Amino acid sequence: MSKKPTLTELKKQLRKKTQNELVEEIAHLYKKFANVKEFYQTSFFNDDSAVLDKYKKIVRDEYIPSGRKQFPNMRASVARKAISDYKKISCSNAGLADIMLTFVESGVWCTREYGDIDEPFYCSMESMYESTIKYIVKEDLFHEFDDRLRKILRDTHDMGWGFHDTLSETYDSYAIRAD
Repeated sequence: MSKKPTLTELKKQLRKKTQNELVEEIAHLYKKFANVKEFYQTSFFNDDSAVLDKYKKIVRDEYIPSGRKQFPNMRASVARKAISDYKKISCSNAGLADIMLTFVESGVWCTREYGDIDEPFYCSMESMYESTIKYIVKEDLFHEFDDRLRKILRDTHDMGWGFHDTLSETYDSYAIRAD
């Protein structure tokens, strides 16, 4: 069994290549791997919106059926993976906050449309709401996203399982820190 090369060893090999060889190597990676292409699209070409929209659609599609589908899949794991994948290829703090909020907004829409779901569903939404608001406060984006955070609270007012109460407590505890 061979050992994996370290980053130091990789850098050593890359230093042996000419600039043209490195350009060709990166071009090859760009063509072969979609996530590399998206990374360069967001970092070199400052075009995060198309990439963000792609990942937000994945999140929405889990909770808001489109086309002929009658009922959403509601796979939190798929939606969370989309957020994680976006985070790996983008450096946009606002984009990450946006997609995280999209997760909760989509779940709230699903609940309003289809009625009460189950406790794990609400726990997942509450967890993401808290992670989102923590991130928004940490990155000093609170004022940019406060309207959406509050709309979630308004939209959950009549929902069961203590969902609204938990979100309200979370909002109140972090909103104070943002001021």
